[in-house]
Amino acid sequence: MKLLKSWSFVFIILFLTTCSPDSKLSINASSELKTQVSDKMNSNEVSIRWTSHGIPHIKADSWQALGYGFAHAIATNTICVLAREFVTVRGEQAKYFGATDLNINSDAFHKALLHPKKIEDYIAYASDHSTKIDEGYVAGYNHFIETNAGNMPASCNNASWITPITQQDLAKLSIGVGIRYGLGRVTNEIVTAEPSLELAQLNKLDLFVDPEMIGSNAIGIGKDLTDNGRGILFGNPHYPWHGPSRFHIAHVTLPGEINVMGASLITTNRIAVGFTEKIAWSHTVSTALRFTMFKLDLLDGNPMAYRLGDESREIEAINVGIDTDQGLADRTVYMTHLGPVVTSATTPWTDSYVYVMRDVNYENYRSGDQYMAINKAKNVTELRNALAEHQGAAFVNTVAADIDGGALYADMSAIPNVSSELINRCAVDTENTSRVITLNGSDPSCNWEIDPAAAYPGLMPPSEQPSLITNTYVSNSNDSYWLSNPQNKLEGFSPIIGNEKKIRSLRTRAGLNLIEEILQSQQKFSQDRVQNLLSNHRHYGAEIFLDDILSVCNENTHLVEACNILSNWDRQQNVNSVGAVVFNRFWEIARGLSSHYEEPFNENNPIHTPKGLTIDNDNTKNFIAESLNQAVASLSEAGIALDTKWGDAQFVMRNNQKIGIPGGAGGQGMFSVITSRFNAENGGYSPIIHGNSYIQTVTWNDDSTPNARAMLTYSQSPEPDSDFYSDLTELYSQDHWIDLPFSEEEISADLVREEILRF
Repeated sequence: MKLLKSWSFVFIILFLTTCSPDSKLSINASSELKTQVSDKMNSNEVSIRWTSHGIPHIKADSWQALGYGFAHAIATNTICVLAREFVTVRGEQAKYFGATDLNINSDAFHKALLHPKKIEDYIAYASDHSTKIDEGYVAGYNHFIETNAGNMPASCNNASWITPITQQDLAKLSIGVGIRYGLGRVTNEIVTAEPSLELAQLNKLDLFVDPEMIGSNAIGIGKDLTDNGRGILFGNPHYPWHGPSRFHIAHVTLPGEINVMGASLITTNRIAVGFTEKIAWSHTVSTALRFTMFKLDLLDGNPMAYRLGDESREIEAINVGIDTDQGLADRTVYMTHLGPVVTSATTPWTDSYVYVMRDVNYENYRSGDQYMAINKAKNVTELRNALAEHQGAAFVNTVAADIDGGALYADMSAIPNVSSELINRCAVDTENTSRVITLNGSDPSCNWEIDPAAAYPGLMPPSEQPSLITNTYVSNSNDSYWLSNPQNKLEGFSPIIGNEKKIRSLRTRAGLNLIEEILQSQQKFSQDRVQNLLSNHRHYGAEIFLDDILSVCNENTHLVEACNILSNWDRQQNVNSVGAVVFNRFWEIARGLSSHYEEPFNENNPIHTPKGLTIDNDNTKNFIAESLNQAVASLSEAGIALDTKWGDAQFVMRNNQKIGIPGGAGGQGMFSVITSRFNAENGGYSPIIHGNSYIQTVTWNDDSTPNARAMLTYSQSPEPDSDFYSDLTELYSQDHWIDLPFSEEEISADLVREEILRF
C-alpha cells in the first residue's frame, strides 16, 4: 500500500476533554462532553466533531486525512459489522465461522472472482484523489482496530477475525457491493457448476430479489411548486435493518473541495445519499437489469470448449483452495470471456450448451469517482453531467433537487448496452417469461454493443438512458422511469432498463396520488408537507379497496367485531392505529385479490387503475369473506386481539425495551415502508427485516444554507452496548425527525465531543 510504504506514521488521538490525554477511546460517546472546535488544521490532522445521536462531522485538509477520519468514524459505530464484511470478501468465512457449504461456497466465489488481476485493475482505474481517500481509509481502519483492541463492542471484542486490511481488501468490498444484484445472486450456482449434472440435482435459478425486500421512494420538487422558490428533496431508501447494508450518517468536509452530509452504507466510504450547500439527492433501486445471461454452444464431444463465431474458446477451470476451521476445502469455478458458468435447473450445462453471466458491475471501477463528482455538483444539470461522465452508480436511479429550484430524475447508471434491436436479433430461450435476457453468446455480434460515448466499453451511452430535468416534480418508487412525472412521460427506451405503459405498483401509485392531492389543492409544497407524505403512514391499498371489503364483511354476522374495527380504522399505520392488524392479516392471506379488480389497468389513467372489486360477484364475495375468516382465526390463534394497536404488533426489541414501529408493507400500497413478517409465536410482526432507513427532507433557507431534517430509523449503531443503539429508533416510533447540523454554528451548538487525529 502506497501510503504505508511512503509515510512513517505516528498516530496520536488527543481528546480535548477533561480526560487524561492517554485515556483509551470509548466506543460510546459521553452525552456530557463539550469542547471548543479547532479553527485551523494541518494536512496531517483530521477533526471528528461528534454531535447528538453519534453523528460524526469529519473535517480534514487532505484527501488521505479525510479517508482516515471516515474510517475511524464509521468503525466507532459499526466495527463488528464492517470487519465481518472484510472477512466475507477475502473469502475467510469458513476459516472463522465454520466449514458449512454456504461459507465454503461464499469463500470460493469471492476468491475466484475477486482475484488479484481484477483488484489491480480496479485500483489502477481510480483517480488520484480517490486513491488517496482509499489509502487514508485503510490506514484509519487499521489504526482504529489497533488502538481499540480489547475495547470493542461485546459482540466482537477480541475476535480473531478482526485483522488489518489492505487497499486490495477495500477494492474487494467495493466490487462486492456492486455485484449484489447480479453475480451475487448466483454464488452457489457458480461454485457448484459441473458438466452434465442431473436436473434433479439443481435448483431453479433465482435472479431477482423479492420485490418486498428492495425499494425506496424519492421525490424532487422544483421551484414552480415550492413555497420558497427553491428545490425540496424527499429521500427514503428502503434497505435492510440488519447487516452490512445499513446506513450510517456522517458529514465530510475538505475545505475548497467537498462539504457533504448524508449517509453511506456501512460497507462504502463515500456519502451515497445526502446534500451539500447547493444540491440534495437520493437513490432508488432501478428496474434496469445489470446483467445478461449468455448461452454458449459447446464443441461436439468437448464440454470444456465453446464456439465463438468461426473460432473456439476453452472454458477456464479455476481451482480455489479455501482454509476452513476443519482443514482445506476446494471448489472449481469455470470462467469464459463473458463471465462465469452458472448451472441451475433453468440453465443446465449439457453436452450441447452452457450458460454464463456477464455482470456490468463486475466491470465497474468508477464508483468512487462517481460519488466524488456527485458531491461536487452545484445544480441538477451538473449532477446529471456527473452521472453521464462516470456511469458508476451501480444499480440505482437518482432523484435530486437544487437551491435554484431544479429537479432531476435519471437512471444514468451502469446498464449493459443492449438495445431492443439486439434483443430481437439475439435473444434465445424466449419462452422464459421472466425478465431475464439470454443472448446468443456464440455469435460475437450479440455481445453488448460498444459505444464511444459511454463511460466504459459495453455500457449503454447516456443519451440512450432516461432522464428529466424540470421545475415541477420528479419521483420514483422502484417502478421504471415511465411515470417519473406523469405529465412528462419518458418513453422509447430499451426494455433492459424497464417497462412502459404497464401497471404500476400500489406504492408507486400511492406516492403519485399523494403528490397529486397537493397539486389539486392549489397549495405549494413546503418542507412540512413533503415530510408528511411519509409520516402520515397512509395505507393506499385500504383507501381504494377497504370500502368494498367492508360491504362484504358487513354481510357476515360472525365478523361483526372485525368489521366494526375496520370501519373505524383511520386507514393509517401509525403506532396507535387500531385496525391495521386485521387488514394486514387479511391482505397477506388474500393473495388472489388482484384477480377480482372491477376496473382493470388503463394506461391513460395509470395512477388510479386498477381499482374497485367485483363485489356483486359471488366468487369475489366468497373470496373476501373466507380471507377475513382466516385472518381473524390466525390472529386469535396467536393471542393477538383484533383491536391491538399497530405499534404493539409491529415492533423491535432493544435491550428488553419494546419499541413500536409505524409503517407497513409496500405491496399493500404503503408509501411508508416497513417489511416485517407475521410471527404468531412472537405476538405480532417482528423482527423488522427491511424498510424506511435513512430518511431526509432537504431545502434551503433564505440565507441559502441547507435546511435538512432526517431520521435513521434503526439508529447509528447495531451494537446493544452502544449509546446509539436505539435513541433514534425511539424518536422514529413517535414520528419525530432530527435537524441535521451542517453549518459551523449548528455543529458548535450541538457539539458533544471532538477528536483530533494526527498522523
